[in-house]
Amino acid sequence: MSPLPLLLVASLAADTIVVGKIWTVDPARPFAEAVAIEGDRIVAVGSEEEIRRLAREGTKILEFPGALVLPGFNDSHVHLSSAGRLLLGANLLDANVPETFAHRLGEAAARLPKGSWITGGDWGAYAQWRKGSAGDEKGEPLLRPHRSHVDPVTREHPVFVRSFDGSLHFANALALRAAGIGKEARDPEGGRIERARETGEPTGLLEGAAADLVRDVVPEPSWERRVAETRRALDDARRAGVTSLQDMSPPPQLAIYQHLLDRGELTVRVHYRPTLDKVDALATLGIRRGFGTEWIRLGCLKGFVDGIMGNSTALFEEPYANQPDNHGRLRDMMHPEGNMERLLFAAEDAGLQVSVHAIGDAANALLLDLLEKIERERGPADRRFRIVHAQVVRPEDFQRFGRLRAIAEVQPYHCTDDMRWMEERIGAERCANAYAFRRLKDAGAVLSFGSDWPGTNASWYPIDAVLGLYAAVTRQTLEGEPADGWFPAERLTLEEAIEAYTLGPAISSYEESLKGSIAPGKLADLVVLDRDLFEVSPRSWPDAKVLLTMVGGRVVYRAGE
Repeated sequence: MSPLPLLLVASLAADTIVVGKIWTVDPARPFAEAVAIEGDRIVAVGSEEEIRRLAREGTKILEFPGALVLPGFNDSHVHLSSAGRLLLGANLLDANVPETFAHRLGEAAARLPKGSWITGGDWGAYAQWRKGSAGDEKGEPLLRPHRSHVDPVTREHPVFVRSFDGSLHFANALALRAAGIGKEARDPEGGRIERARETGEPTGLLEGAAADLVRDVVPEPSWERRVAETRRALDDARRAGVTSLQDMSPPPQLAIYQHLLDRGELTVRVHYRPTLDKVDALATLGIRRGFGTEWIRLGCLKGFVDGIMGNSTALFEEPYANQPDNHGRLRDMMHPEGNMERLLFAAEDAGLQVSVHAIGDAANALLLDLLEKIERERGPADRRFRIVHAQVVRPEDFQRFGRLRAIAEVQPYHCTDDMRWMEERIGAERCANAYAFRRLKDAGAVLSFGSDWPGTNASWYPIDAVLGLYAAVTRQTLEGEPADGWFPAERLTLEEAIEAYTLGPAISSYEESLKGSIAPGKLADLVVLDRDLFEVSPRSWPDAKVLLTMVGGRVVYRAGE
């Protein structure tokens, strides 16, 4: 490691110095012992001895023996408003017995002001509900939510929550009363009010248009409620060492970020992505990729090709192994025919970046076809097409990722969850091409890791990058199964996985000159873990704790404070 030149040392000073084992993600100096920070920038990286020479009166020296210092994690795929709503309200993603369902709603009622609505929830309707101890009027085990559990713990809060896939909604007594749904209410056209067999009273479950009866009386969340939800979500992010996130929340979220920034309360950098159908509005405003500041940036749009694996709507060339008549489906944005192509070319011509959800092998092939058409008709350019999820890819399509210089925006922790049931649905042969991190990287795609926080497939996915590192390197469940990893040829090294959670997302948003590695001139965005992942067994990684999170030289989280 070459020392810093004496002339350079004489011209530099630092208001903060961080000492520890530093993995920089900078090929020019992969490991270092200390980093010097002045204001919001890194000014020097080197040995502890040479960096300490930059100290002056008042310089803060933060020492972390035995810890690991990394560039701040950049989560390339979150839905922060949904996470905040679940964290402050009711998180039902993993509620699969009536008792848990009711308990979570009761906890939310205890947190929220009296009279406020409890909405969202996102319970796993297509996950198997286990039989609970309580029963219906006949004493039979309940396999679905029921008012008899929920009403006693939500006497002062109307409840209107949905299943994750939107196929069912649940309302408690107060919400049903507000919508005029009682024993005598008739099912609306296109909907059904579930009723108890013996009494005819609504159980709380609503299907189709019946849910609209309640939806129409639910008030819009107040500004104060939305801000409180955002603060709660940002608290989780900073505790997880996330210094940047790329968010796909609904448009009102952008104003909340600006509000918090103006008040000095924003603790994470945000790259915000509206949906692709907003392309004409952004073009009219003159917004192009890279629009914004180091704190809040726009210029990328989110599209959708197919559904998801969790409810078997991801689009495949061959049918699902357990559903011979089902290939999955296209999303609304693909209709009418040619609509996605129109939107992609509109974004191209407006100077906007695109990121498009594609999960099944047919969906990824279809999207790659469209992206290649843009390349042919508009010529070479630094487009950085973002293929979101890229979950199952045909073997012949991996090289196309490289030829297009595409970003594979993938969520490695999904692998640890989905491996439990994917082979049953699509068979081992197609699973061999699922979450194929190694082949995507070797083909030339840039890996950009994220969490998909708060979750999918009826699971809660925490905004925890270390869990993503574990999944990418081991391809094992948190219990360590299978012993050699699920299709282990697709494993990454720890160095590659860290890069995919730091520099990769920065590249995906055209911000690699600002962040993603620990190097002079870059933003002082750092995370400190309580253990050296390079020296301990991967089995211990999920237990790693964040000791410190720094954004722009400011400590936004310190363990124990």
